[in-house]
Amino acid sequence: MKILISNDDGYQAPGIVALHQALAEVADVEVIAPEHNNSAKSNALTLAAPLYVHQAHNGFRYVTGTPADCVHIALKGLLEHRPDLVVSGINNGANMGDDTIYSGTVGAAMEAYLFGIPAIAISQIEKGWAHIDAAAQVAQRLVQRIERERMLEGPAWLLNVNVPNLPADQLKPLKVCRLGRRHAAEKVITQQSPRGETMYWIAGAGAAKDSSEGTDFHATAAGHVSLTPLQIDLTDHAQLGDWRDAVGRLAAD
Repeated sequence: MKILISNDDGYQAPGIVALHQALAEVADVEVIAPEHNNSAKSNALTLAAPLYVHQAHNGFRYVTGTPADCVHIALKGLLEHRPDLVVSGINNGANMGDDTIYSGTVGAAMEAYLFGIPAIAISQIEKGWAHIDAAAQVAQRLVQRIERERMLEGPAWLLNVNVPNLPADQLKPLKVCRLGRRHAAEKVITQQSPRGETMYWIAGAGAAKDSSEGTDFHATAAGHVSLTPLQIDLTDHAQLGDWRDAVGRLAAD
């Protein structure tokens, strides 16, 4: 099994180092990750500037671009083979609910999915890398199960996995969940620059709005590892009929 690993925290982040160590025990792995932290870059591709690739002392390759850039150029130029699986992470902090829209971790995995390759985005719930080895073990076991069940041979899929920061023996089993929802983000932070100009800083994400049973928020709060299958289609299928009727009425006028 050939696995491409990427992330959004940068190639030196403890999460990607732990993930590489765990997956290298069960697969042929390559790391192509951003040079610097690229959190909240979502699916952004760099189109107005060239990208450069360098190799670190440990063999990891790093790119002067976004997480999606890393996977894109890996699949369309850098790699001499097509990976069986792309794993993005382990992220320093949760990617649950609305976070998945902004997440660079999910963005890297989604780029692989767009190319028809199964992909997993994996994150820890809290920042700080506590019990990162336990999260890496979760990733290793999940990948082994997927290979054993021959799930890499069918249509591509995209999974979002979140792991509580707990020792391995305290983690509860995987639970398949839907995405929860968050309240609106906190108010932006304003400061004065040395030149007297107003600076604006994007503040933290809001609290959970929908953390009811069945959501990723609910599962991880109870100590479970959450697993959510994602899709790309943003069409609001339930409202297609209503909008057809509305457009028809507008045309009649």
